[in-house]
Amino acid sequence: MITITASGISPDDLIAVARANARVTLAQDALDAMRASRAIVDDIERNGRPVYGVSTGFGALANTFIAPERRAELQHALIRSHAAGVGAPMPREVVRAMMLLRIRSLAMGRSGVRPEVAQALVELLNAGITPWVPEHGSLGASGDLAPLAHCALVLIGEGWVLAKDGTRVSALDAGVSPIELSSKEGLALINGTDGMLGMLLMAIEDAAHLFTMADVTAALSIEAMLGSDRPFMPELHTIRPHPGQAASAANIHRLLQGSPIMDSHRDDLAHAVQDAYSMRCAPQVAGAARDTLEFAATVAGRELRSIVDNPVVLTDGRVESTGNFHGAPLGFAADYLAIAAAEVGAIAERRVDRLLDVSRSRELPPFLTPDPGVNSGLMIAQYTAAGIVAENRRLAAPASVDSLPTSGMQEDHVSMGWAATRKLRTVLDNLCSILAVELISAVRGIQLRAPLQPSPAGRLAVATVERFAGRPGPDVFLAPVMEAARALVWSRDLRKEIEATAGPLS
Repeated sequence: MITITASGISPDDLIAVARANARVTLAQDALDAMRASRAIVDDIERNGRPVYGVSTGFGALANTFIAPERRAELQHALIRSHAAGVGAPMPREVVRAMMLLRIRSLAMGRSGVRPEVAQALVELLNAGITPWVPEHGSLGASGDLAPLAHCALVLIGEGWVLAKDGTRVSALDAGVSPIELSSKEGLALINGTDGMLGMLLMAIEDAAHLFTMADVTAALSIEAMLGSDRPFMPELHTIRPHPGQAASAANIHRLLQGSPIMDSHRDDLAHAVQDAYSMRCAPQVAGAARDTLEFAATVAGRELRSIVDNPVVLTDGRVESTGNFHGAPLGFAADYLAIAAAEVGAIAERRVDRLLDVSRSRELPPFLTPDPGVNSGLMIAQYTAAGIVAENRRLAAPASVDSLPTSGMQEDHVSMGWAATRKLRTVLDNLCSILAVELISAVRGIQLRAPLQPSPAGRLAVATVERFAGRPGPDVFLAPVMEAARALVWSRDLRKEIEATAGPLS
């Protein structure tokens, strides 16, 4: 059970709700904070003061006064008109993250909504009801207006719900009990960065794991190519003190210890004096990505402690307009992380290409097949990795520089943070596929070094991959093998087994 307090939630709380279906409850201090801010809005209503979002229209219509008897209608109309997305539905985990983060923001007591509104969202989460939220619609301007409106529409008994079979059904058919919105509440339900923040937080968790797996696959490739472990010695990284670089080098160095393959050429003076950059500089690239990840995590952590709404209700009774809904911090962080993740994949693909090239692989057979010519080995698997690298390079172009003005030039600079975080998720999914190809290739290369044996970590990886990929031999249908390797890279199982053998990895 995740308890939402007036001070917010943690990234782990979000992962538990979005991905593991943890149940949610509101703490007493959150209920008290919402009641206190609602009392201020009710006082404004009684006094008839013109306040944006309470007694006026929205966006370019901010100067249009709304009569008291039409303010509830205004909130419902706002939700309907803003639920204007189009396209395929967002994944269930993204929508659950959005809903949780909107509850979190409301629970901080600066939005002027009744506790019943936040509780209604809690009940949707706990009932496993997921609004159908189309992929297109948000500019990250006043936050994620359209996606959040599709969520809010379900609260009032309208709109669509994502069924378990992936189809969509009406909110009422899904068993939703509608609520009636009061002044300010419709606006408070949609004015936030919850979609982009939810996607960024989940991407951060995924990137942290994949960057560690990139060290694992790099170590396996270096072993298969008879590379040196000397460039990964800690004293060589203390003289360039980037923390991510040191962590990545320590991982690779640890994974290569105890390897008869490495020992076989350690004192061979005819062996290559320096390895190629894709091997020797693996920690410099993956380490820089780790440092970029740390920056993104810092930004997301700040946003997770933020109250993102407009207007906000201050404890002294003032209701003030803000620009805190602008998604620039999240858009920049997501774009930066996408660039880093794309490069982690790019250098991994270069190691794959080197493993398959008979002129550079240090006596491994062409394309890692013992019978080249009749068999093509892993030739086309590398094509696949190269194609994905090319796609990631296109996706690494920043979305956050692509502002388009909207709302009659009232919203004349937008963040595109929703687009930035959506494509970041795609880049990471692609990175997983590239690392899967490297895993298969490196294991095949190590197998072909027999009777020499790899490190303990390498032996474990080889044994695990052999279960679905077999040993070197005639060509097989590769797609299922690659899918199994992808699942292995994405899961935490192989990493846990390797850590049990080699020690904890950063």
